[in-house]
Amino acid sequence: MPTDHERMMRIALEEAAQGGAEGNAAVGSIIVDGDQVVARGRNLVTSNSDPTAHAETVALRNAGAALQHTDFSGMTLYTTFEPCPMCCGAILASGIAMLVMGARHDAAQSSWGGYTVESLIEMTNRADQLTVVTGILTRECAEVRNVEMR
Repeated sequence: MPTDHERMMRIALEEAAQGGAEGNAAVGSIIVDGDQVVARGRNLVTSNSDPTAHAETVALRNAGAALQHTDFSGMTLYTTFEPCPMCCGAILASGIAMLVMGARHDAAQSSWGGYTVESLIEMTNRADQLTVVTGILTRECAEVRNVEMR
C-alpha cells in the first residue's frame, strides 16, 4: 500500500510528465494542505519563454491565485526533482513547512556544483523552518526527468 508521500508524489509525477510532453523539463510539483492538493505546477520555462517558470514557482503562483494569499505555513510542497536555489528561496519565503523531494541533482553533472537544498537551508539558518523529506519515488522521478540517480 503506498504511503501518503508516495500518493502525492505520483500526482507531481503526472505534472512532470505533462511538462515534458509540452517540451519543457519534466519536473512537477504540487502543494498540499492536510490531505488536499491546493495547487499544481510543472516546468513551463520553454513553453512560456520564462526562465523563472520552474515547477515549484509555478505551483507557488497557482497556490497564491487559488487561495488569495501567500502564506503557505503548515503546507507541504512535493517536487519530483531537487529545487534549484531560486526555487528553494521562494519555498522558504512562502512559509512552506515541509518539502518532499524525489530525485536529486547529480553534483558531478549539475551546473549547481555541490549545492543541495539542505546546504542552502543551513547557510540561511532556516533549518527550523523547513523539514526536508527525500527518497520518495526516487527512481520514478529520475526516470521521468531522464537523469541518473545519485
